[in-house]
Amino acid sequence: MANKTAKASALKQPPYNFDVVWEELMENEDFVEIFLSEVLEKYIIRQRWYGGKSSKLKYIELSEYFRLQHKEEVYYGLLLEVNFVEAFYQHYFLPIAFVSDESFAQADRILPISIQNQEGFIIEATNLESFRKVVFERILNALPNDTTRVQYNKSHIFRDCQYESSRFMGLEQSNTSIVYNEKYVLKFFRRIYADRNPDYEMSRFLSEKKEFKNTPAYLGSIQIKDHEGTNITIGLMQEMVPNQGDAWDYMQKEIDKVFRNLEYKNIQISRLPKTIDFHRMDIRDIPPQIIDWAGLNVFTKIQQLATRTAEMHIALGSEFEDTAFTPTRFNGDYTVWLKNRLLYQFQNRLNAVENNLHKLDGLALDLAEEFLEKKNDIRKRFVQFDWTKLKSERLRVHGDYHLGQILVKDDDFYILDFEGEPESTIRDRKVKQPPLKDVAGLFRSFHYAIYATIFNNAETYKNDQAELFEAGEILYQYFVGLFLGTYVVEIQNANINIGYEQERLFLLKYSLLEKAVYELGYELNSRPRWAVIPLKGISNIINN
Repeated sequence: MANKTAKASALKQPPYNFDVVWEELMENEDFVEIFLSEVLEKYIIRQRWYGGKSSKLKYIELSEYFRLQHKEEVYYGLLLEVNFVEAFYQHYFLPIAFVSDESFAQADRILPISIQNQEGFIIEATNLESFRKVVFERILNALPNDTTRVQYNKSHIFRDCQYESSRFMGLEQSNTSIVYNEKYVLKFFRRIYADRNPDYEMSRFLSEKKEFKNTPAYLGSIQIKDHEGTNITIGLMQEMVPNQGDAWDYMQKEIDKVFRNLEYKNIQISRLPKTIDFHRMDIRDIPPQIIDWAGLNVFTKIQQLATRTAEMHIALGSEFEDTAFTPTRFNGDYTVWLKNRLLYQFQNRLNAVENNLHKLDGLALDLAEEFLEKKNDIRKRFVQFDWTKLKSERLRVHGDYHLGQILVKDDDFYILDFEGEPESTIRDRKVKQPPLKDVAGLFRSFHYAIYATIFNNAETYKNDQAELFEAGEILYQYFVGLFLGTYVVEIQNANINIGYEQERLFLLKYSLLEKAVYELGYELNSRPRWAVIPLKGISNIINN
């Protein structure tokens, strides 16, 4: 008995040697205990996809493990439960492999071990081309109606190809994307939930069922069934859309040209004609002075983006069989859910403003003080959501719609990343919402793009910041008016019920206020100088 105890104790001291084959390693309790130690913790907190950096990690548990294999090649997929001191937890997906090749960079190694006296390292499997090839071929050769624990699915359009190459897409925050053959993209979801990922559901629905052309085509997926039989999405394969970058960068470049024209064309900002907030207009309604200042191109792009947004909502609002996507009315349950969520979030932002006032100055400080003074009015606006007066319908929506989620390809736009708001639970992300919530998200993104352009290029503009802010607000009014003019016509022509004018205006203002309050928390914590952007958005709503 003493010898057995001594042997087990020795196993748990480096160097770690296990007298089992790799294919059985995850069944070895000593290995699992060692692997889940501080070594894994140190590795995980360095990863870009790890979302718990603002909390204190307590310990990691192994929730599930499964094999990702093709013939004799075996890799493990791990579902890790990361527990925090603050009494909550998150789940992450980590695929692992064993390699004996010393050439792997130190940063890629998780744990040095030897298996049956062969020395090597446990590493993240996505670093291996052989693993990436296995996953590609398993999706490509997926069988219909797969009932195994690890389920591979493929679209009917994903065929007549073979593996050629793979590489990482680039610097992502929350997921890991692999580019195959320079034609396809497999996104591994790193933060996972006990349900199908909304990005998978939305992408497959729009692409396969509605044939919506302005999103990357769905090609396949990987799901696993946990011990309770719940489907968990760990991978989504899509067509790769050749592009010139995202709409966030594109719009900032366009807006920069507009601000440079202030000096180049000697524009008097005080003389620029304004328009009424949320006044719907056609491009022919924009005054010649505004066209002369901003140019026609940026407005034609706003129109095109409005058309694509409307087409997305038309596809999402025209389903009458799949209950996950059928339109539904507002009701009391939705109202209770909405108010509880927003009042909790609003109180959180109030506390953040009070605790960060010392970081603000100038206009940001003035707007923050107005926010605190009018807190009861803002709270009242959130509470005054009376569903009985709403006649429009709710749909599945994008949920986190902004310029960074849109690709620019030639003169067109492609919409992607349907995961929803990062702060929301998986269940909340699937709640049907007014489509104007997406529109509000994009309007807030327009507002951000205008102010970000001012902040990032202020030293190159002749006008002072206050003048630039004034010009930016005028430009924003026309962006919003033109977008609404195009969007509403497209939506109404397709008989999607977003309500009459008064109802639309209420839902849009409500969603804009919700979005700006949501943004405020991030800015105060991460870049207080930018807090002026959501604070100005809030001020615009509560004063109109």
